[in-house]
Amino acid sequence: MVTQTAQPHRHRRLLLAVAWLICTITLAAGAGQPAQVPSAGRSILVRAAQIIDGRGGPPIRNGAVLIRGDKIERIGPAEGLAADQVIDLGTGTVLPGLIDLHTHLTDEVGTNWESALLTTTPGRAAIYGAVNARTTLMAGFTTCRDMGPTWPYVDIDLRYAIDKGSVPGPRLQVPPGAQQYSDAELAVAVEEATRWNRFVAAHAHGAEGIKAALRAGVRTIDHGSMLDEEGARLLKEKGAYFAPTLYVGHTILNDNQSLNIPAHQVERERAMQGTQERAFKIALARQLPIAFATDAGVFPHGDNAREFKLRVGLGQPPMAAIEGATRIAADAIGWGDRVGTLQPGRFADLIAVAGDPIADVTELERVQFVMKAGTVYKAK
Repeated sequence: MVTQTAQPHRHRRLLLAVAWLICTITLAAGAGQPAQVPSAGRSILVRAAQIIDGRGGPPIRNGAVLIRGDKIERIGPAEGLAADQVIDLGTGTVLPGLIDLHTHLTDEVGTNWESALLTTTPGRAAIYGAVNARTTLMAGFTTCRDMGPTWPYVDIDLRYAIDKGSVPGPRLQVPPGAQQYSDAELAVAVEEATRWNRFVAAHAHGAEGIKAALRAGVRTIDHGSMLDEEGARLLKEKGAYFAPTLYVGHTILNDNQSLNIPAHQVERERAMQGTQERAFKIALARQLPIAFATDAGVFPHGDNAREFKLRVGLGQPPMAAIEGATRIAADAIGWGDRVGTLQPGRFADLIAVAGDPIADVTELERVQFVMKAGTVYKAK
């Protein structure tokens, strides 16, 4: 016998399941393709004074990456390696293409999200998405997860255009935006996503919301502004990932007029500033897996790497910060078998900077070389 009170819950469960089904079907199983697929047999050798492979170990001195087609074939000392084409980056440092787990590529910077539906159009979002995608790629971010557009499916259309080679941009993962669900609703969302072999990321600021999301089985906690000790324990127990966004708070406080941030959002950020830093330090102390995320779109795309300086300033070692934007971020989105590290069989996504990012992490704000899937997009 079905009681009257059970009917709405069943109906809500069905609607939520259908919504997730629609969203997950639109997600492609594989990573995006390069704008210009290199010849499968042609080889490229990229040499540099040091190579950071993204796995957290010491750099390879005077190393090289051998690329065939769009994949990495070998990495190691440069001596004895040869190829059809040699790219010598001299005294620079080569790293895996960086990964940002929290972007809004189709947003026009300076248009506040609270009024975007009334003041923008899907066409405008698509145009800005193309511009922002190129800017982000040129800044060294070869993979991004987009955390929800103002207009539905514009992010999916942007990914399609990038995959087809119509516009340059990072390979994109686009999970649908999160809602303020009850524990039961969150559990259904995770259940449906898991059934389709997908992960769930949650925009979670409050301590109780973080814990509710973790109990439901959410894969990444984005923002995590009020993470407390209990939440950190639960995050580690569940094997989830922490993806804080620190630089966006800095820009809201310091650049709010140029970014058209409403006064009430500025005041809210001012009240949260110390809390966010404490949450990050809790994550460090608990040795949680901290993935790189920024909330780019609130601030200009291309400035994503400014997040590194704040993390290092709060006590995270530079190599750990880099690992958060490479191996850890790739693992968090289930793409560790294709991006995030310089290893044989991974996509040839490489960037390079002139100096040593371990000595000065702000070097990552000045990327001079970008390769995605064997195609060079930037070379100074």
